[in-house]
Amino acid sequence: MAPASIPVVLIPGWMDTASKMEAMAKHLKKQGFSPVIVSPQPSDGSAPIETLAAQALAEIDAQLEPESAFDYVGFSMGGVIGRVILHWLGGKKRIRRFVTISTPHRGVYVAQWTWQPALRQMQMGGPFIEALNQHLDDFTDVPLLSIWTPLDLTIVPPESSVLPIGESLRVLNPAHAWMVYDPRVQQAVADFLRRGST
Repeated sequence: MAPASIPVVLIPGWMDTASKMEAMAKHLKKQGFSPVIVSPQPSDGSAPIETLAAQALAEIDAQLEPESAFDYVGFSMGGVIGRVILHWLGGKKRIRRFVTISTPHRGVYVAQWTWQPALRQMQMGGPFIEALNQHLDDFTDVPLLSIWTPLDLTIVPPESSVLPIGESLRVLNPAHAWMVYDPRVQQAVADFLRRGST
């Protein structure tokens, strides 16, 4: 199966717009993939993650054939949005391969002191994160790649970006926000998605 035959949905994170994923989309397109950027708003954390996930899925359906398969790449909060789609909104039937980049799968320490609903949901040990992580078996059927940097000062602790299932890739990048622009990250995404096409 050629890479271009299955769209790759790219979703950015907190305080981001679609432009955040343009470099990744450009790289994937050069590699023969068909990227589609979806940027649910508001991305400032003021809307609950479930709301953003429902909005993202509606946009995916508007751009693709409803119920069609796709690969998923989420940056930061975009990875959490994708997990809601995967675990709770029927995405397990549609998502072929799942990639997260610097996503707080196990939460972050500082989230408990924020006012924004979406950020508070991502607090370490909080009910939302705990509920998501009751569904790790979904990654038995949907291959997962978690890309992270140990130098992350946004996701604290940085190891929160790794789950005890699937694959992980440690990239020494000095900043959370730069991860999607890192050529090593971009190529790792392409390589992982291509493995599902052979």
